[in-house]
Amino acid sequence: MRLQQARVRNYRSILDTGWFDVESAKTILVGPNEAGKTALLEALQHLNATDDVQGFMALRDYPRKLYSADIQVGGRDPGEIPVASARFSLEADDLAVLPDGFEDAIYCCTRYLDNHLDDMVEGGPEPTVFTEAVRKDLRRMAAHIDDQTAEEREPDEEPPNAAALDGIVGSWSVGTTTIDGDRAAALREWLDSVEHLIDGDNTNEDQRHDRLVGYTRIPEQHAQAAAALRERLPLFVYYSNYFRVRPNLHLERLAQRTEQDLLDDDRYDYGNLCLLKLLGFTARELADLGSASDPGDDPDAFERYRDQLDTRRYALNAASINLTQQINSAWQPDPDRAEADTVLVQADGQYLKVVVQDELGVEVELDQRSEGFQWLTSFFVVFTAQAQEAHANAILLLDEPGLSLHGLKQREFRHTVSRLAESNQTLYTTHSPFLVGPDELDWVRVVEMTDRGTGTKVHTNVTASDPAALLPLQEALGYDLAQSLFHHQRNLVLEGITDYWYLEATAQLLDQANIASLNDTIALLPADGARQGRVLRHHPPRQQAQGRRPA
Repeated sequence: MRLQQARVRNYRSILDTGWFDVESAKTILVGPNEAGKTALLEALQHLNATDDVQGFMALRDYPRKLYSADIQVGGRDPGEIPVASARFSLEADDLAVLPDGFEDAIYCCTRYLDNHLDDMVEGGPEPTVFTEAVRKDLRRMAAHIDDQTAEEREPDEEPPNAAALDGIVGSWSVGTTTIDGDRAAALREWLDSVEHLIDGDNTNEDQRHDRLVGYTRIPEQHAQAAAALRERLPLFVYYSNYFRVRPNLHLERLAQRTEQDLLDDDRYDYGNLCLLKLLGFTARELADLGSASDPGDDPDAFERYRDQLDTRRYALNAASINLTQQINSAWQPDPDRAEADTVLVQADGQYLKVVVQDELGVEVELDQRSEGFQWLTSFFVVFTAQAQEAHANAILLLDEPGLSLHGLKQREFRHTVSRLAESNQTLYTTHSPFLVGPDELDWVRVVEMTDRGTGTKVHTNVTASDPAALLPLQEALGYDLAQSLFHHQRNLVLEGITDYWYLEATAQLLDQANIASLNDTIALLPADGARQGRVLRHHPPRQQAQGRRPA
């Protein structure tokens, strides 16, 4: 399934973002500082977070200015306060687990402040309305049952089944009440209780009973469909710049702190715990593997000793190869260099470290490389570790990715995000013009907070009251325009693409009439041509005819 729309309410600076569209691959969230971009991603993460993510806490996460009046004094139930909501479009493998009739369905879910998830399926068979025809069918069914049991009653005794039916449908409004939820369950229970009393030779009553039961099954189908899709809800993987892999670890100490629940700073330890998860070991397991005792002269003990150490070494080697491939695909080292950098995860006893080996074979600790390289390594460690069990069904939430990368490296990383988005739907926040492609403006959502009373809003259209919110987009277009101007000696800047078409058509007519031709060394550049991601050139003129002059 693919996230189609999202909405966040009642979370920190966010009162209600309103529903905003999400692209099927990559969605870019831009906005000034304090607009609420991080809060937006953190709230969405809780729709289906990994087990190690702490759930909502009313005291910490409910808008502070409203907490006392709404919850402390007002007694508002956190279980009734929606926070993160989403609507998902369904793909072929999702539809395969649903009953017939749900081909156009949409899965909707909401995570509440008490952390329970409420979901439903929009579309599919419509719940039956309690029409006059349905009412008559029920009355006739009750009358038939009571007729079958008339001999068992006293003459003045009220027909029991008609009375029981009145207790269920007596308050229903003809033409407006839908048979769903508790109403459908109650009616189904009554129909099941009288089924054995139907005259087996009465085909009409058998068919009537089946028809009435069918009305009550539609809510069951919706509930079953929601339950099936709930199991397929994508994992939301949130990555922040705070999550860094520390290059030097003492395994025994980390194991003890984990066992004693002394990991006070989750952000400090989180990257390292993800590294261990990527390796497939806990800190205790790696520490124990590194504590292999000397086998002495015992051949069997030597085999156990060798297996214990080789198990760890092979796991570290596999992780090193995986990390190296991913990082170099994004880092894009200088093509003139014979070798790319190699990331190595090494262990010696209780000492685990991450080093980088350059083309000369020189190894240095990760923290001696650039901030940008450290960030990229940490990103792939955390992402791979979090999503390894549901990689193909994970949605990436990247908070200000690549801040420490050089501008041109950010442009390259933008393409890396696009590659990730082919298999993992991605939303990311940014202030950088280099992380917004000139051809990606349709994927941009503007996040702004004009005042605290209104809270954070998200605009699907590229519009904002605060000019600062649009700054990355303006800078991105300006950079692309400047690059085009620098690459060509002669530039004719046009107001828009329409002007280019007019000029090009006029030039062709003049050329065909042997009147004049457009100089081929001039680049025609619409002012909004940066959005096209290229400079528009006119068609090369035919061989210049005698008497024509170049324009």
